Amino acid sequence: MFWILVAVMTAAVAACLLYPLLRGAKAADDDRAGEAAVYHDQLRELDRDLAFGLISSDEADYARAEIGRRLIAVSAAEPKAERKPVRPHRFSEAFVLLMLPVLGLCLYITLGRPDLPSRPLADRLADPGNDMAMLIVKAERHLAEDPEDGRGWDVLAPIYYNAARLAEAEKAYRNAIRLLGASPIRLDGLAETLIAGANGVVTEEARKVLEQSLSLEPDNPRARFYVALGLEQAGQTGQAKAAFEALAKGSPADAPWLPLVNEHIAKNGGAPVVADGKGDPTEEDVAAAQDMSSSQQQQMIRAMVESLDAKLAADPNNFEGWMRLVRSYAVLNDKDRAASALKRALATFPADGQEGRQLMALARELAIAAEGGTQ
Repeated sequence: MFWILVAVMTAAVAACLLYPLLRGAKAADDDRAGEAAVYHDQLRELDRDLAFGLISSDEADYARAEIGRRLIAVSAAEPKAERKPVRPHRFSEAFVLLMLPVLGLCLYITLGRPDLPSRPLADRLADPGNDMAMLIVKAERHLAEDPEDGRGWDVLAPIYYNAARLAEAEKAYRNAIRLLGASPIRLDGLAETLIAGANGVVTEEARKVLEQSLSLEPDNPRARFYVALGLEQAGQTGQAKAAFEALAKGSPADAPWLPLVNEHIAKNGGAPVVADGKGDPTEEDVAAAQDMSSSQQQQMIRAMVESLDAKLAADPNNFEGWMRLVRSYAVLNDKDRAASALKRALATFPADGQEGRQLMALARELAIAAEGGTQ
């Protein structure tokens, strides 16, 4: 039945395209004959108006001369008997009738999967595989039936955020917080959603959410960055610089957010900071950071991340290191390496354990596919 419908639709489209091509010459002749008939009618009307005395003889002569001139112009065309026969649009007809269906069939055979059986929507929802759209639809249907499933909202919130569906992301984060409780990851996600919805402005509502996150995790670099950014946007330059410097000094030496933090420190009148992960940077670190270009800083960050990766390969029991490595690769927009790091971390810290659950939560936050765990 499907192929019959496709064939009927193809024939209908071809007929619609061919119709104006086949009637083009005939339409031109019909238009010319109709124009001549109009002028003949005007001459007869002119004679009637003159007979009834509606116009004068001079006016009638002038109008008859003008109509006659137009009629002669129309009739001056080559007589039909002497006209060259109009050649049908053989090429266009062949192209429409043959080439387009053949081209469509070739594209389908090349790009499509004619060997696969058709799958109803219910089957695709039951087994969505890696189809993100189907996964979202499945989660939405589940939540429509069970809106109190906090885990479902927790999974869906970062997906909505990454898809720029900010209103839905905010709703999902709020439901996850209401049902599962506040956590730094959920609060930071909600704050980022509010900031994105305000075109990058740290609103008062977002600031309160960030402060709640910091009350749970005072050293949370994500929340500290946005709080400092809010101070900068409010024109509190000195406090913003101090907040950014404190964040830089307390960050690990391989923290991928350091270049961005240093940009804001410089913007607020400070000197760039290169943290050593232990406290204040050395004078040599500060001097080196000042001499680095942006690309050099990026190379330095990537080298530090790869160094951390090598250390974890030798000592895989460093849970905090795995968390930092996965987030670092995600920030560097290297999702493949982030997924690989997550897989290796789950081999040491299984997903059913406390550390494994934190790794899975981080994977959901960063929209990283997790092998060996349940998302």
